[in-house]
Amino acid sequence: MKVLMINGSPRKNGNTAAALAQMEAVFAQEGVEVQTVQVGGMDIRGCIACNSCGRTGRCAFDDAVNELAPVFAESDGLVVASPVYFASANATLIALLDRLFYSTAFDKTMKVGACVAVARRGGVTATFDELNKYFTISGMPVASSQYWNGVHGTAPGEAAQDAEGLQTVRVLARNMAFLMKSIALGREKYGLPEKEPFQRTNFIR
Repeated sequence: MKVLMINGSPRKNGNTAAALAQMEAVFAQEGVEVQTVQVGGMDIRGCIACNSCGRTGRCAFDDAVNELAPVFAESDGLVVASPVYFASANATLIALLDRLFYSTAFDKTMKVGACVAVARRGGVTATFDELNKYFTISGMPVASSQYWNGVHGTAPGEAAQDAEGLQTVRVLARNMAFLMKSIALGREKYGLPEKEPFQRTNFIR
């Protein structure tokens, strides 16, 4: 089992990293290989809808998106974590996710997705909902926990005081590991769900 974890915070040892460290420890106990990449401080521009990825199979902007694409393809699960900015995820992370999901044609069906939002106070559930939409449009089951996946803290180290938040992400990692292993067994026995030809219906014709 392999999991790709994407940290959307620009702070290397911040509270988002602390939340992901809790998950990494659980994944290690569960025998799940983890690769964590911090993208919050990278120079990543947004999608310009050029659609060249449809012809070449990769994004026109050759940056972390193209580097992460093969890692994502080989992973059984994806964890996306972000600090909360104005009740939303870090814009750099969103730019990366827009392009990563749009430019990759490999089948994401049954890869398990999970997200974590880290905030001083509010905006956690809005960010949580925002990030989960990448999974639910891609046929990816969403791992859940005992509460919405939020950790609170502002200054570095404050997340350590949020006992419930850290417990929530540990439970999330255990549930995610179980779900990935269960899906692997199900794929072996039953295969993946049958897919219908996609029918695109535009509102303006």
